[in-house]
Amino acid sequence: MTPSDLPNIESGLFRAPTNDDLFAAAPSSHRPRILLLYGSLRERSFSRLAVEEAARLLEAMGAETRVFNPRGLPLPDAEDASHPKVQELRELVQWSEGMVWCSPERHGAMTGIMKTQIDWIPLSLGAVRPTQGKTLAVMQVCGGSQSFNAVNQLRVLGRWMRMVTIPNQSSVPKAFMEFDDNNRMKPSAYYDRIVDVMEELVKFTLLVRDRSDYLTDRYSERKESAEALSKRVNQRSI
Repeated sequence: MTPSDLPNIESGLFRAPTNDDLFAAAPSSHRPRILLLYGSLRERSFSRLAVEEAARLLEAMGAETRVFNPRGLPLPDAEDASHPKVQELRELVQWSEGMVWCSPERHGAMTGIMKTQIDWIPLSLGAVRPTQGKTLAVMQVCGGSQSFNAVNQLRVLGRWMRMVTIPNQSSVPKAFMEFDDNNRMKPSAYYDRIVDVMEELVKFTLLVRDRSDYLTDRYSERKESAEALSKRVNQRSI
């Protein structure tokens, strides 16, 4: 079947994916850039400790990491986007090629601190889409028995932010029992799962980062852009 067999398609804007398109980009040589966000301001925050452990693993796997401290980040719309903490977060998001989001579960959901960080990340900054096509790993820590409420919500947000959310995830029950007096995670199946998740994140980031523009290129958006351009041209000619 060819575009001519699809009467409702703008054939000039329609293109079928090919292997040549997908593998045309030369691979980047720098280390994968991973931003890690956590969702608690407690002095001994277990989501922060989990993120710090994840960052150590990512560094050992060859990635470059940054951990954002949410202390001082205002509520969405309470301050202008020029606020220094908002600017810091947005610059880190633009720098990154992948992210880790780790939230405590509070009242069966992610924390407001976690959601505030994500709410300050726009879908578009001018012509730049800071999250689209980037990879994402989701994690949660629990005060009691293991659940998956927070990671399920984070997956919904990752999809909404047009991120490539990897299949694996981590949920650490009774997190207060999983870290030693030096704030390092103890050996366990939960620790091994975090290793698995970070390993998978690095793999997906290496696969996706040089092809994110191609993977997120959409017929509907090409059509919308062409229509907007045509409209501007017609307006100038009047």
